[in-house]
Amino acid sequence: MNLPMAPTATPPPLLSLEDVPRLQAEVRALARERNAVILAHNYQLPEVQDVADYVGDSLGLSRRAAAAEGETIVFCGVHFMAETASILCPEKTVLIPDLDAGCSLAASIDAAQLAAWRAEYPRGVVVMYVNTTAEVKALTDYCCTSANAVEVVRHVYETHGEDTEILFGPDMWLGAYVEKELGRRMHVWDGECHVHAGIRPADIEATRAAHPGADFLIHPECGCSTSVMEYVAAGDVSSEGVHMLSTGGMLKFAESASQAGPEGGPEAQVSEPGLRDSSQPPDGNVATHKVREAVVATETGMLYPLRMAAPNVEFIPANAEASCKYMKTITLPKLRDSLLEMKFEVRVPEDIADRARVPIDRMVAIG
Repeated sequence: MNLPMAPTATPPPLLSLEDVPRLQAEVRALARERNAVILAHNYQLPEVQDVADYVGDSLGLSRRAAAAEGETIVFCGVHFMAETASILCPEKTVLIPDLDAGCSLAASIDAAQLAAWRAEYPRGVVVMYVNTTAEVKALTDYCCTSANAVEVVRHVYETHGEDTEILFGPDMWLGAYVEKELGRRMHVWDGECHVHAGIRPADIEATRAAHPGADFLIHPECGCSTSVMEYVAAGDVSSEGVHMLSTGGMLKFAESASQAGPEGGPEAQVSEPGLRDSSQPPDGNVATHKVREAVVATETGMLYPLRMAAPNVEFIPANAEASCKYMKTITLPKLRDSLLEMKFEVRVPEDIADRARVPIDRMVAIG
């Protein structure tokens, strides 16, 4: 099955070296004036990441949004993330700088489709990846991330019975991975993220062959990278040196590698509690070694914070074209204008938010 990359959108106009600090200063001043907190996803443009109060993955950003003290949250990410912030913070004003910042994975299933699917299996339990709209979450029993999908599904079997039918979606790659890990079949929705659908086994093998000593980092909390996880589980990609790391885990990896230095010093720790790490020895002890190169299978925006954290390590994209056009729609001028004009507000209706909050809370409770 050939899954091509989606066409890349026209890139935003390049800012001059003088424009960036000027715009960043404007953004910071407006944020103070509006009592606003700026949250940015790891895949945002570097100059946007640099001006944010917090940078992280969708779950970490949601948690930070829930704890935010400001009156306004400006979400530099995609639309479903801003919706989640609105669900968790109904008393706050949530802004997104560009309404076109969508998500192909979230768009692969809507509420009507999920309702019809549920009707086919009225006793089934719905587990949906967090990359979904608020309307879909409102019809969902449990949300999950890539990092905890296996644990969420295991919890469903343990609490609802081993014969429970599970409707899992919308990411077919993550669904296939969970099935392999648990040895159980589910009903899996046929959806995917257009970006990481383009990271193919051939790309990975070619990149790793060109860098034979490099570690291989997979970001399991990015639904887009679950296709790579499936290739590893199926044996299509060698598991040697493969590390399943969340965004925070990747950054900890980079920080440890940076501390190791170019010649000696402490070794980098390349595992993360709760995630399967193919490099760990059978006894479960943490594997450590000095890191010089690391191939990264996720959206290329993640390379910026990794390189900032560990300038002594060469981070290499598994596919240099794996760039999300939706994430890149948000620019410094749009962020400035969003704060200046208090646009564009994302607010989830109360009845939908109340129902959508239930599967999110269940996901957080499971861990």
